[in-house]
Amino acid sequence: MFKTILQQIAILQLILGGVILVPGVVAVIYGEWYSLLGFCISSLMISGIAYGIYKSLKNVEDPQYQQSLMIAALGWLMIIVMGSIPYYMIAQFTPLEVMQSFVPSGLEYESSLLNFRNPLHCLFESTSAFTTTGLTMSYHEPSIGKSLMFYRCFSQWIGGAGFIVMALAIFKQIPGQSALLLYGSEASGTKLKTNVIQTARSIWKIYVFITFLMAVYLFIGTYFILPDYPIAENIFDAVNHAMAGQSTGGFSTLDDSIAGYQSAKMEILFLLPMLVGGFSIPFLYRFTILQNYKLLWHDIQTRAFIIASVIGGILLSVLLMNSNGVSDPVREGIFQFVSGLSTTGWQTANIGAWDDLPVLFMVAGAMIIGGSAGGTVGGIKIIRALLLQKGLRWHINKIFASEHTIKKVKFNNRYLLPAEMNEELARAGLFTLIYLLFVFFSTCFTVYFMQDGYTLADAIFESASAQGTVGLSTGISDPSMNPVLELIYIIQMWAGRIEIIPILVLVRVLLYGTKIRNI
Repeated sequence: MFKTILQQIAILQLILGGVILVPGVVAVIYGEWYSLLGFCISSLMISGIAYGIYKSLKNVEDPQYQQSLMIAALGWLMIIVMGSIPYYMIAQFTPLEVMQSFVPSGLEYESSLLNFRNPLHCLFESTSAFTTTGLTMSYHEPSIGKSLMFYRCFSQWIGGAGFIVMALAIFKQIPGQSALLLYGSEASGTKLKTNVIQTARSIWKIYVFITFLMAVYLFIGTYFILPDYPIAENIFDAVNHAMAGQSTGGFSTLDDSIAGYQSAKMEILFLLPMLVGGFSIPFLYRFTILQNYKLLWHDIQTRAFIIASVIGGILLSVLLMNSNGVSDPVREGIFQFVSGLSTTGWQTANIGAWDDLPVLFMVAGAMIIGGSAGGTVGGIKIIRALLLQKGLRWHINKIFASEHTIKKVKFNNRYLLPAEMNEELARAGLFTLIYLLFVFFSTCFTVYFMQDGYTLADAIFESASAQGTVGLSTGISDPSMNPVLELIYIIQMWAGRIEIIPILVLVRVLLYGTKIRNI
C-alpha cells in the first residue's frame, strides 16, 4: 500500500520540479540571477529525488479508494513542503544589497525577502500559495523581486486546478479505475468527458483559456483606466493577477493588494475576475466551449453565486454605513463581499478597523460558504449550503404530510427519494460540522496566541479566512505572529484545500492502520 502512495507522490513531485523551473524564465528576463540559482537548484533537487523514488518502485499496485485519499493528503503536504524550498534558497543566496534593490525607488523599508530566511515563513507562504489562500509573509510584495512574485501567483494558479488533475492530464499510464479514484480525491466537479483523463485535460484547457482571457481583459482595462501606468508593469500585473484571480488565490504584485492602484475604476475592473473565479470549471466549460449560455441562470450554483454576490454586497455596504472609520462603504462593501464569497482574497479595505458586525457578516455570509463546487474556491461550497436549506425545508414540510407519503425531492435537476436525500444531507451536514469545528478550535488558539489590539471578531475572521482559503486578513497574519498560530493556519489552509476528509483518513491510518475497528 505504502509503495503505491509513495509512487504517486513521486509523480506529483516530478511535476512540482517542472513548475519551479518556470519562474526561472522570469528571473532571466529581469536579471535576477540569485533567484534563478535558487529556482534551478530547488528544481533539480526535488526532481532528482522524485525521479529516483519513481524509478525504484516497480510492479506497484494500483491505488484503491482509501489510498487515493491518502495520496491527496500526503501529496499536497509534500507539494507544500517542497514548494517552500525556493523561498528559502533565494533568501539565503541573495545578498542584502540586492534584496534592497528590489524595494521600489522612493520608498524606504526592509525587503520582505528577509522574512524567508525563516523556514516556517517559507512553509507558510508555500502553503498559502499552493492552496490558493493568499495570506502572506511578504509584507511588502514588490520588495521580493519579480520572479518570486511570479512564483507565488503561478503556484496559486497551478494549485487552483490541482496537481492530481494535472498528473492525470500528463501521465497516460494510470488505469481507468485508479484515475477515477484519484480524480475524485481532489476534484469535486462532475466529469466533462466519458474518460477521466480526458476530463482532466479538458479542465486544464478551459482553465488556461479563461486565464488568458482574463489577462487580456485586465491589460486592456488597466491601459484605459490608468493610461500613464507603464506598459511593462501593466503586462506583468495582468498576467499575475489573471492567474491569482482565476485560481481565487488573491496574491498581488502590489503593496496593499488591489488598493495599491488607488482607483475605484480599477476595483470595478477586478470584480469580473473574482466572479469568474467563483464559478465551477464544468460550468465555464459548458458556457464557453459548448456555448450553453442558458446555464448562466439555469445552473443552480452559478445563479445562487450571482444573487448572493449582489445581495450580500448591498447588505455589507449598509452595515459599513454604520461602521466607524469607513469613508466609502459601498465601494468597500461590494468589493470585499465578492472577494470573500469567491474566496479570492483581494483586499481594498482595512478590515481590522471595521466594527464587529460587518466583520462577522463577512464570515457567516461569504467566507464560510465560499463559491461553486467544482471550481478553485474554498469554504463549504454553495451547493452544500443550498442542499442544507433545501433539506431544512423538506424536513419541516414532512411534519405536515401523512406518515405514508413518499415524496421525491427535486434538487439540482435531480429527483431524490427520501433515503437518497437523507444520505446527501448527512454528507453535507457532517462536512459542515467538521468544517465549523476546525474554525472554532482555530479561533480559540488565535485568541490565545494573537497579539494585543485584536478582538474576538478579528480572531474568528482570520481563522475562517485560513480555513476557507480566502486570504483576507484583519492583520493577525504577519511575520511577527506566534509560530504556534502560524502552524495552525498552515494546517487549516492544507485542510481547506483538500476538504478535510483526506487528512482525517490519513490520521486514522497513522493511528490505527487500515483494519476495520468497532465504533
